[in-house]
Amino acid sequence: MDLLTELQKRKKISEKKANELKIEYSSKGGYIEDLILEKEILTEEELFKIKSEILGIPLKKDLPEEVQPDILKIFSVETISHYRFIPFSIDKKQGILEVGMVFPDDIQAMEIIKFLARQERLKLKIYLITPSVFKKYLQYFQKPKEEFEVALKKLKIPGQVTVSQKTQLEYEKKAAEEAPIVKMVNVILKEGVDGNASDIHIEPLADKVRVRYRQDGILHTSLTFPLEALNAVIARIKILSNLKIDETRIPQDGRFSLVFGEKRIDFRVSTFPTIFGEKVAIRILDPTQGLRSLEALGLSKNHFEILQETILKPYGMILVTGPTASGKTTTLYSILTKLDRERSNIITLEDPVEYFIEGINQSQIRPEIGWSFSQGLRQILRQDPNVIMLGEIRDKETIDLAVHAALTGHLFLSTLHTNNAIGVIPRMIDMGVENYLIPLTLSLTISQRLVRKLCPVCKKKVEPTKAIEDYIREKIKNLPESIQKEIPKEIEIYEPQGCKECAFKGYSGRVGLFEVLKMTDNLAKLINKEAISEEEILKEARKEGFITMEEDGILKVLKGITSFEEVMRVAKEK
Repeated sequence: MDLLTELQKRKKISEKKANELKIEYSSKGGYIEDLILEKEILTEEELFKIKSEILGIPLKKDLPEEVQPDILKIFSVETISHYRFIPFSIDKKQGILEVGMVFPDDIQAMEIIKFLARQERLKLKIYLITPSVFKKYLQYFQKPKEEFEVALKKLKIPGQVTVSQKTQLEYEKKAAEEAPIVKMVNVILKEGVDGNASDIHIEPLADKVRVRYRQDGILHTSLTFPLEALNAVIARIKILSNLKIDETRIPQDGRFSLVFGEKRIDFRVSTFPTIFGEKVAIRILDPTQGLRSLEALGLSKNHFEILQETILKPYGMILVTGPTASGKTTTLYSILTKLDRERSNIITLEDPVEYFIEGINQSQIRPEIGWSFSQGLRQILRQDPNVIMLGEIRDKETIDLAVHAALTGHLFLSTLHTNNAIGVIPRMIDMGVENYLIPLTLSLTISQRLVRKLCPVCKKKVEPTKAIEDYIREKIKNLPESIQKEIPKEIEIYEPQGCKECAFKGYSGRVGLFEVLKMTDNLAKLINKEAISEEEILKEARKEGFITMEEDGILKVLKGITSFEEVMRVAKEK
């Protein structure tokens, strides 16, 4: 295929530019496509769409993340990387192997793939893929499969049917302390840390075990390994966490720390029995990632000023609400780091303690011995505290003690489960708090969700479709006039693209969407009524400049912080 000639015919490049490329290509060698992309003559999408038409090979834009074990037996990572192809599906019943190639016109690459496929008696189905797709999915092959394979060969754990439970356990304990399994677990943990994952899931399925990582709030499969190695891997994690190896019938919780590079990382472990074996969820607690300044949370200028003003008061209650893994604890920790830890007695009661903060007295509840939130809060009030942080308010007894603490001159921070900031007030009433006590104690409520941030390197400014523009304009018309003045007349949004900096995901990191409801005199009068609805509270809050979470998200879309699709995805969770 003479790609340059075809591009000239389609008037994508001039004859002069084609000749210049031929000269440079002759001296450098390699692939002409790489040179065209390097010179930014065409975008990757434009170039490979034309190439697909010329070759008559369909262009595939997305591939499955999970690598089938059978594929790894056929192709080495080195071969895949050198010839730039991704074998992504194998159907042994039909005898078909599907492969995505960046250069299907590379005769040598094609012959290598055909030869290896013939060895397995498989027919090839070839697709064209772009370099970006190749780089994105290559990472799923560049995993520690070698360590797993070596460990599996060395493991000699007999099946349950041939040995007693005691003998089985002895083998698992021994295997858990051997170098291969130690290496396997270390690699699993390191990959999570290096990839800035928040959680690791080791999950037994019917015929294999998969390892998934949660990155920027999204779970993806990283690798799979045979079920035979599961018990030894779980045993190793239990040893690190000081859990009972022989207890597999009920869940267990534990914690351990390891040093990676110059960072000490905490890992919070939870085991869970399933029909195929024990599942393990590991929360990665990296202080450099989890502990953030108040300024880094993503609060708007108005929200930040309200929160800053509130935490300077010596008493009152600040309640944060949102679903699990929405960053509530991070927000509370950020508030604590803003307080004067030298002159104030700050005490927390958490379940569990996620990050250790210097200068703060942190305690973890233990319900099994009677050390609950309510019992702990009683004891905290006898410790002469200035500031109290409670992990969660769950029942009437705890909310009554919290109200008492706020009334008696303490700054009280906690979380509560409601759908939005407005819903905190009806929820407190439902839990038995008298209406008149709420304005006296509740200073501020915050509701939040997390959205992925667009990669600042590769995000692309685009004109929205009419439907999206109409939707945005409908939302911003309800915003306070002071905010509307700052919005450009021409609506522009940004979309994810994908580059090396963001591992070709288009997103990098997360930021909060917030609702912040401040107690005011007019709101206090409304709450003191015998009956009150969320609609009435929202109507009054609007008069005070209240912004909903979705509106906060739309503002972040217009600033290029996140995408419209991300805000819509998270807004639907409400």
